[in-house]
Amino acid sequence: MQAEAGSQTLLKLINRMALVRQLCVSPGLSRVDLANAVGLTKSTVSSLVRELLGEGWLVEREVVATGDLGRRPTPLFIDPSRLLLLGAEVDIEVVRVVATSLTGEVQACAVANYEAAKGAKACITVLANALLKVRKQLDAAQQIIGMGVGLPGGVDEARGVLNFAPNLGWRDVPVGELLAEKLRGSNLAEVPLFLQNEADVAALGEMEFNASPSSDPLLYVSINQGVGAGVVVGERLLTGARGFAGEVGHMVLQINGPRCSCGRRGCAEALIGSRAILRHAELEEEAHLPGSMAEVRSRLAAGEDETSKVVASAGRYLGVLLQNLATAYDPACIVLGGSVVELGEPFLKSALETLQDYSAAASLPSPTVRTSRYGSNAVAVGAAGLARYRLTRPALPQTTAMAREGD
Repeated sequence: MQAEAGSQTLLKLINRMALVRQLCVSPGLSRVDLANAVGLTKSTVSSLVRELLGEGWLVEREVVATGDLGRRPTPLFIDPSRLLLLGAEVDIEVVRVVATSLTGEVQACAVANYEAAKGAKACITVLANALLKVRKQLDAAQQIIGMGVGLPGGVDEARGVLNFAPNLGWRDVPVGELLAEKLRGSNLAEVPLFLQNEADVAALGEMEFNASPSSDPLLYVSINQGVGAGVVVGERLLTGARGFAGEVGHMVLQINGPRCSCGRRGCAEALIGSRAILRHAELEEEAHLPGSMAEVRSRLAAGEDETSKVVASAGRYLGVLLQNLATAYDPACIVLGGSVVELGEPFLKSALETLQDYSAAASLPSPTVRTSRYGSNAVAVGAAGLARYRLTRPALPQTTAMAREGD
């Protein structure tokens, strides 16, 4: 009997979240439209919608008069203000936190530097404080229903452990446990927490908040000091057996090329990452400064020839990387994000031309390539997308949300 009751509870949760996901993709549907779209009876949908309206997931809008006779169905939408998500990016130098609506609109944000604190525990303290700071920016009546964190390395999502972050020097860090301890006793203590690699969460954010059948499979390529990729196929995130899928920064693009942080030579990171560009632009001594890429942009704007050549060369290697990824994954859409992408046309033009040259040589169309709509917030918003992804897919075999008290 207990197992049967549990199955019924899970089935109800699955049906509720199916309605939520449908309205995320197709806002303005009526109850009848929803029933037809998800394959449930009208009475079941009416009952579930009543609950979702009361809890703050959905909102009804006034019907616009059309002059037609008869009672018009009431359109339903995701409520943009009552239930919110928190998303955070743990970067090499800073932590960035955003609060978003259930459809990805940023409601509040905070950025904090680690300064001299590079140890895992010290950085997680900065992260916890930034999460609490953003929570304080919100109305007390608004409810945070989930938190996601994007981390710069391979992640065991089920255990909440960061396996390895090469550019931070962290190994086997129980981020979930440490963050739960820092938040214990706060108003975020009971909120489900989900962790994943930064490029993976950015990919999920693009899927969750920009849903389009023409973007599946979706590949997100993150280009910062490190280079990573997130792959979503059929609404499933490809993480690999150990959480290292998508570590494309360590694909070798040049035999006997420059040495990478991983110890190998000629990796993508060593050719197109921000540190590589700064080194070749003779700004290596500033590579530890968050604003150093701004100097590269300034030199590009001034038309400095040598810097333009360095950036164009990095762009060509990005084109090689995209060609390799397109061959491996055959994506419908590639999304580019990260600080290096903010260099704009001088970097992206040579990348796209290289990709197109390879495609033309094989008489194949190039995949669609675009930049992330969220700019510098792409990973943080994507982490909020990770929370929505997990919360609204209760039947998806997955991870366990990092529990809080009593864990």
